[in-house]
Amino acid sequence: GKENVDSRHNRGRGGETTRFHTVNVAQPVRFSRKCPTGWHHYEGTASCYRVYLNGENYWDAVQTCQRVNGSLATFTADQELRFILAQEWDLEEKAFVRKDQRRFWVGYQYVITNRNHSLEGHWEVAYKGSSEVFLPPDPIFGSAMSEKENVLCAQLQCFHFPTLRHHGLHSWYAENCYEKSSFLCKRSQTCVDIKDNIVDEGYYFTPKGNDPCLSCTCHNGEPEMCVAALCERPQGCQQYRKDPKECCKFTCLDP
Repeated sequence: GKENVDSRHNRGRGGETTRFHTVNVAQPVRFSRKCPTGWHHYEGTASCYRVYLNGENYWDAVQTCQRVNGSLATFTADQELRFILAQEWDLEEKAFVRKDQRRFWVGYQYVITNRNHSLEGHWEVAYKGSSEVFLPPDPIFGSAMSEKENVLCAQLQCFHFPTLRHHGLHSWYAENCYEKSSFLCKRSQTCVDIKDNIVDEGYYFTPKGNDPCLSCTCHNGEPEMCVAALCERPQGCQQYRKDPKECCKFTCLDP
């Protein structure tokens, strides 16, 4: 709230009048949530997940996830996959999803290596991230396949019924990448500072980058309302090096 400026007059040395002003300083609002609104948080990987209902082909889905600083979801362990399967994703209203079987694009592609008697190939992570990544088992091949396509895209199928979901029942489909489907995005839970610390929503922090004197507020996982400090060069030092992670900290290189 706003307050009137409170001016107080006191006698200083030599009879001079010293004027003090009480100034209000805005404090950031601190939220307890670790993910933006609409995202599900998983403590095991400090990640946020969201299913987008708008039907998009695989490549458009990739771009949509990138616009929210994420990617199509991949999984580092079976426990993470079980967390995803247990969620109540609201997908049954779309025409391209069966009411009892929900599918969405995730971040894998199936590379076909042999088409002779049966399709042979292997899963790959579509966009390389963690080296320790969970790879799906052999897929079910989708109905809209083309003989010219050598790369198919992954759809994870979970079930509408809670009992089936909580038992971890699911299927993997290798589908034509231009089919339209819901998709699952994954992103880090919130801001990360210059020293790789997780920053809670609403707090001040210095984001990763080349300026350790930048101070921003973490808002929806992004640095916003940033201000920068300017540093005076160190006194009595001709050659010096700036500390890359500490503001206004220098190392003197003089003999």
